[in-house]
Amino acid sequence: MEDHQIKRYTVTAALPYTNGPVHIGHLAGVYIPADTYVRYLRLKEKDVIFVCGSDEHGVPITLKARKEGVSPQEVVDKYHKIIGDSFSDFGISFNIYHRTSSATHHETAAGFFRNLYDKHVFTEESTEQYYDESAQQFLADRYIVGTCPVCGNENAYGDQCEKCGTSLNPTDLINPHSTLSGQPPVLRKTTNWFLPLDKMQPEIEAYIESRKTWRPTVFGQCKSWLNGGLQPRAMTRDLEWGVKVPVKGADGKVLYVWFDAPIGYISATKDLLNANLSTEKKEEYYIKNIPVKEASWEDYWKSEETKLVHFIGKDNIVFHCIIFPAMLMAHGEYHLANQVPANEFLNLEGDKISTSRNWAVWLPEFLKDFPGKQDVLRYVLTSAAPETKDNDFTWKDFQARNNNELVAIYGNFINRVLVLSHKYFGGKVMPLGILSQQDQEVIEQLKEFPDKIGNALENYRFREALAEFMNLARVGNKYLADEEPWKLIKTDPERVQTVLNIGLQLAANLAILSQPFLPNSADALFTMLNLSTQNWDKAGTADLLPEGHALGEAKLLFEKIEDAQIEAQIQKLLNTKMENEQVKLPLIEAKPNITFEQFAALDIRVGTILAAEKVAKTKKLLKLSIDTGLDQRTVVSGIAEYFEPEAIIGKQVSILVNLEPREIKGILSQGMILMAENPEGKLSFATPAEAFGNGSVIR
Repeated sequence: MEDHQIKRYTVTAALPYTNGPVHIGHLAGVYIPADTYVRYLRLKEKDVIFVCGSDEHGVPITLKARKEGVSPQEVVDKYHKIIGDSFSDFGISFNIYHRTSSATHHETAAGFFRNLYDKHVFTEESTEQYYDESAQQFLADRYIVGTCPVCGNENAYGDQCEKCGTSLNPTDLINPHSTLSGQPPVLRKTTNWFLPLDKMQPEIEAYIESRKTWRPTVFGQCKSWLNGGLQPRAMTRDLEWGVKVPVKGADGKVLYVWFDAPIGYISATKDLLNANLSTEKKEEYYIKNIPVKEASWEDYWKSEETKLVHFIGKDNIVFHCIIFPAMLMAHGEYHLANQVPANEFLNLEGDKISTSRNWAVWLPEFLKDFPGKQDVLRYVLTSAAPETKDNDFTWKDFQARNNNELVAIYGNFINRVLVLSHKYFGGKVMPLGILSQQDQEVIEQLKEFPDKIGNALENYRFREALAEFMNLARVGNKYLADEEPWKLIKTDPERVQTVLNIGLQLAANLAILSQPFLPNSADALFTMLNLSTQNWDKAGTADLLPEGHALGEAKLLFEKIEDAQIEAQIQKLLNTKMENEQVKLPLIEAKPNITFEQFAALDIRVGTILAAEKVAKTKKLLKLSIDTGLDQRTVVSGIAEYFEPEAIIGKQVSILVNLEPREIKGILSQGMILMAENPEGKLSFATPAEAFGNGSVIR
């Protein structure tokens, strides 16, 4: 899509689940880059809306409600406010932060489903689904736990094994049991409506092929799904909490959360542009008084002159790049996403962020512990943004980037030029005298920065854009250090007038160019310069502050963060780690008794690993070639994060040889390696104490 064809922008940020607060991983991966991009577009005077909202349906909400002994509505009400307040206090500038539990959303999502239903897009299929006879309800994927057929993890969910990453169906699980009653479920017939992704694959594939400018991670993951062959996916679930399926005979069924959630962007836009929306609802949806040019929501969703950009984490790629576009294609009236700049994951102090282990920096706690430091966190998380690979946040790096960069480079330059202007010239902008060669070089350099930064932002390279902004601050710092006006004032005050004039023009440019990255600091700098907020097109010139202009009071733009503050945060994490270690991890519960005949049916043999290699485009899977004594066969095992391939070649293992073969990532896996696992999740091969011949039976 060429720039001249773009009349308006619709920018969405992934809807956070309302079952917990926002943490720095969410900010770095989605919300800060999205906000930076939108602030830039507004400075360019583009017509843009920025929509988000609480994702309030799905099994995690009902699980949270059951755990806390409250209703799902009480859970989502609580966390919608916590999350919405945090975003507002941090300065994420959504036009609207909506809710999928709203009446507008239920009407919109149900209407969308009905449109596809009436067009006979869905296939209605009766399938066997697990049912909990004790709880008397069908079990959604996350209500079922069992053993992963790939890696042997005994706590795999009905939709995915979080240990090896394999996507599963509930019926794939070995020895499944209900999380509601703990009892083995039974299979019962139920009817659901499926989106025939298999039949739509050519159209989806053509769409993905037209988006080769997407980030390699995004494009590659989409191609991997397509190469594996798309399968029909159920768009309804047997649950009570969610958007009711609007067709006859669908009692007790709701829309699949990944059908209803992305439609939340559309329903949010509807309420944003609803002139009759009550004041109460505007407050509930955190609607900002940001000008929007179009009066109709359809302009932002159905026009080919609209650029649609989804900011998400990499775990949501398939839903935003394949399933949601397929839904929009089937509807026929909607514009498809032009860009999906998905980020990788952010780790914390070398460890994966985990809500269950409380290993996170929660946004509400940060705002309390570091008041007024929103821009510092924005700066650090953008500098370390996981754009192309997973990255790490450490408190020491947070302190270093603040003290060594924001304070010592950017803040130092601003403070020097303002303090000296007040000290020598009463806070006035002095005339520009005869320009030296260095003056001219600095002014020429200045002209290049708006386009450099803007080009990086328009191509979603936020780290690069921020680095270029800081390079301009370095230009200013070097200029003052080279000219030494504090010495020159004694011999050539007229020259100092020129030096400080240029320094102040650089400061004014920094105020403009910092707005997408450091909005609060930008406002503070505009105040110090006694300059009204300026749009992007004003940057790059050395005449923003006229001769005789009166400056405002000089203040520190940033302040040092002391060791004690950082040590307190590190200690908080150490306390969390200690608490986690002190919690005695329970052993996996004993399984129900089986008959001798069931045990005898298992054919477990000694085998030797002949070859091992990582499965392409996965982090957790190894492809093993094993001599079973009976034959040589391939087994896909989810142990790549625990063992290096070359280290296990020649290893004797125990292998279940009569497990039904299953295709995994395009590889036919014929068996399962038996592993021992302790409560901490460490794996060890179940190996004979001494060498046995391949094919020896394990009884």
